[in-house]
Amino acid sequence: MSEVATTEPKTIYLSDYESPYYFIDTVELLFELYDEKTIVTSTLKCRKNTHYPDNKPLVLNGVDLELLSLKLDGQALDVNDYQCDAETLALKSPHPDFELEVVTCIYPHQNTALEGLYTSGGNFTTQCEAEGFRKITYYPDRPDVMAEFTVTIIADKEKYPVLLSNGNLINSGDKDSGKHFATWHDPFPKPCYLFALVAGDLACVKAGFITCSGREVALCIYVREYDLDKCGHAIQSLKRAMQWDE
Repeated sequence: MSEVATTEPKTIYLSDYESPYYFIDTVELLFELYDEKTIVTSTLKCRKNTHYPDNKPLVLNGVDLELLSLKLDGQALDVNDYQCDAETLALKSPHPDFELEVVTCIYPHQNTALEGLYTSGGNFTTQCEAEGFRKITYYPDRPDVMAEFTVTIIADKEKYPVLLSNGNLINSGDKDSGKHFATWHDPFPKPCYLFALVAGDLACVKAGFITCSGREVALCIYVREYDLDKCGHAIQSLKRAMQWDE
């Protein structure tokens, strides 16, 4: 996990482009954060691209992942139902529409590549652009696969009081053994390289913004406690950017 790949990147030409064989409509991610490891449960609603008449294997990208279990439409798969190597997970002839559950184990504390999910300054954080998401879970890590993400994060409440991801916070609360959770839903389909997660002990600077339609929007910038006095310019820049955007 701690070694950084030194192989030369493969050149991809526009003339070689092919649309994906399968689309992902929705993604549900469950992150269980521990000091020594993270368990990631990914549930994908998959749909065959009807542009291709025949059934092709579903090929997912994955690097430095420990595969714990795999279920297709609720049924556990054995090693004869898929092929897994150092960079891909391929399912043999899945149905045109199906749900795939993938459970993996990763080690963010040992991840020094600064891609995927790693720890920095005592916090969990992610870097998924351009192809870092494949270090988190098995997924078609390409920008033309757009999906709606729902993300639940479970972590120690004292060590990681702030749990963040993309979109809107739709649920949160306490769990047993000093843990808590937060669930975020992003209603806008996005490629996986835009996925973000942060868990840590962070302070928050809050402000408000009123849109042209009169809707009040909460603005929050999360930083370490000692950086609170440096966020005024960032808040004002965010407001001006939103005004320009509207």
